[in-house]
Amino acid sequence: MADFLQTLTAPGRLSLKYTIRETPIPRADGSTPEIEVEFSGPDVPLLLSRNGELLLSLEHVAAKILRYEHEEHDRISFDADSFKVLRQRELQVAAEVAVERVRRTGQPYSFSPMSSRERRLLHLALASSGLSTASSGEGSRRFVILYPEGEKPPAEPSREDRAAVIRQRFRRR
Repeated sequence: MADFLQTLTAPGRLSLKYTIRETPIPRADGSTPEIEVEFSGPDVPLLLSRNGELLLSLEHVAAKILRYEHEEHDRISFDADSFKVLRQRELQVAAEVAVERVRRTGQPYSFSPMSSRERRLLHLALASSGLSTASSGEGSRRFVILYPEGEKPPAEPSREDRAAVIRQRFRRR
């Protein structure tokens, strides 16, 4: 892992230090990464700009190099300046505010688009409310919808239906 991180940071002349922990440490959300990397140094703001886009991209590349399947990406975690912990708290607060709003108005609430990992955390944070949730949208525009009590999310199209829609979009006219 250290060689990989050196290969990533040296050519870009990023002034970053990193600490690698390979011991599983349980987290508040129930996940236990096998490999944790904590970055520090003057260029940490570059990693965290645009909502941590570079940090999450590096983590994604590392998971791919380690040949983790998509559902195994929680086995590795990159962080800097407690970015992920703070983001998890933000999602928890957003979930609480949304639950209150949905109960008060009786209207569904749509969150902003977010990564699959953040959507998962949001679904977990909303689970204790007893209200229904669903993800909607495609790709990087997927988001979570919170529904009022008694209202169920619309049925998701089957995998075959989604594949047909995608094929139709790319078919030559």
